[in-house]
This record gives sequence, C-alpha cells and structure tokens, in this order.
Amino acid sequence: MTTTVRAVPWRRYSLTAFWRGRLRHRRTRRLLEAHLLVLFVSAVLAATALSLSCRETQRSAEVLGSREAPAVQGLAATRLAALRSFQEAQYLVDRDLVNVAGASEAYRSQLSAADQGLSRIADRTDQDLGTVNGLLDTYGNSLGLGTSQYLDQPLMQEQKLGEARSLLTRDKVGLVPRLNGLERTQLRHAETTAAIGGRQRAGWWLGELALAVLASTLLSALFVLRDRCGRDWNPYLLAALVLTALLAVVPLATVSAVEHGFDQALGNLTGITKESGKDGLVRAQQNVTDRSERIRQELDGDAWAGRVYQGTFVGGLLVVVLPALGLGLRLDGDYWRRR
Repeated sequence: MTTTVRAVPWRRYSLTAFWRGRLRHRRTRRLLEAHLLVLFVSAVLAATALSLSCRETQRSAEVLGSREAPAVQGLAATRLAALRSFQEAQYLVDRDLVNVAGASEAYRSQLSAADQGLSRIADRTDQDLGTVNGLLDTYGNSLGLGTSQYLDQPLMQEQKLGEARSLLTRDKVGLVPRLNGLERTQLRHAETTAAIGGRQRAGWWLGELALAVLASTLLSALFVLRDRCGRDWNPYLLAALVLTALLAVVPLATVSAVEHGFDQALGNLTGITKESGKDGLVRAQQNVTDRSERIRQELDGDAWAGRVYQGTFVGGLLVVVLPALGLGLRLDGDYWRRR
C-alpha cells in the first residue's frame, strides 16, 4: 500500500502570503488611503525630527569652532604670554642687560601678545574681562618701571619687580589665577556646547523610528499596488524608499563623526588648559599653538555637517512629497474621479 503525501507549497507560509492574508478583508481603496495617511504623517515626523536635530548639531559645531574653542585657546595663550613676559624681564635684570639696545623687546612682545589675546577673546566670551584687563595693565606698568625707570635704584627696581610678580601670581587674585579660572569656566561652556542633550537624542530616536515606519509602509504600499491593482513598481514610492534609506544612514553617520571630532577637540582643549610652563614656557606656548591647530582642523572637518543638514532638509521634503504623489495620483486616477 502506497501512501501519498501532498506537498505543501512554501508560498503558503511566505511573508507575502501572510501580509496578503492580513489585508484580504479590507477594500483596496481604503487600504491605499490608509497607507497614504500613514506615509504622510511618518514622513513629516521624520523630516521634522531629523532636520531639527541636524540643525542643532550644526549649530553646536559652529559655536564650538568660532567661539568656545578660540576663547579657551586665547586665555591659555594670554596666561603663558604674561608668565613669559616676567621671565624675560627677570632675565634682563639678572644678566644686567637692561641697557642693551633691543634687549627689552622680548618681554614687551610677550606683554603685547597677552594684551592682543585678551582683545580677541572679548567678543568670544560672555565672561567679564574688565578685572583681568585692569590687572594686565597694572602688571605691565610695574614691569616697565622695574626694567627701565629705576635702573640706578636697585631697591626700587626690586620692589617694582616684586610688585609685578605679586600682580601676576598672587593666589586667587593674581592675573594668572584669574586667567586659570576663566579658562576652566570657558572649558565647561565648550563641553556644554559639544554635549548631545536629551532632547536632541530624543529627536534622533523619533526620526529613526518614523523612518522605520515610513519604510515599512512604503513596502506595504508597493505590495498592495502590485497585488491588488496589477501595477508595475511605482517610481515615486521606489524613489521615496531609497531616500528613506539614505536619511536613516547619512545624518546619523554624520552626527557620529561630528561627536568624535568634538571629543578630540575637547581633549585637546583640556590639554591646553593644563599647560603651565613647568617644563619651559617656550615649549608650553608651542604646545598650545600645535594643539590649537589640531583643534581647528578637527572642527573644520565638521563643516560638512552643514551640507548634510541641507541635504537632510531637502530629502525630508522629498519623502513627504513623493509618497503623496505616488499614491495620490493612483487614487485620483482609479477611485476619486469616479465619485
């Protein structure tokens, strides 16, 4: 006796068969209208969330590169220039080189660099620099008196140099401690600017979730059009599907790269604030210059975030318009005009 076993077609248990079974009790027109509504809402949500999040990331990169980072660098350079000016002046006095023509140019150039540094910082920070500017002027005056006016009065010369040293390094109220405090505050501002806040992260999650819903609905709409209407692949929906995939990957990859650049820049800024000149002021100044250049390159590399933001904005508009055109034209041609 031979037993015949009927083969069960695999198509009966495929994803296509499952989705066809889920939709079989719904009219085609209602299905397409429901798909159109879900596509429009999810596309608007995705485009809005991604555009706002990209814009916030771009703004953070701009502020960090043009304001916060240069302020930290400038404060560190000013502090080191002020320290080196005293070192150069003390060297002149110790070596009795004050009367040598051009010998005082070294410390004067450092004083000038410190003064110019504070002037450049003024429009890049909200902190009050009035006290620091006043201290720098008084310090420069005392240093000048100690190296020029009292050449034949050693006691007065020593007094003025001691006064300059006190103005420069006195605990809490001296020029260097005040600049250190300003650096730390400015570094915290930079860290706050670079941080990805909870609202921004929520925007990314909402955008990615809306894109997932959008992609799923696009696939379902394409399936319904082919299965129920016998249509070829809708070019509007296919283009929207490609754009959805790009929007899900490119902005997120950009933000990841920008965050990496922020981390590197903040690491270098922290290193700049720790340059004290213990191993030599000339070397410390060169380290600040080198680190500043690396920071500039790291933050300049994030400038392409602006182009990605523009692309995200345009792509967001397209993923709203294309599905509406694709399904709207089909519904209008097959159903709405027949009313």
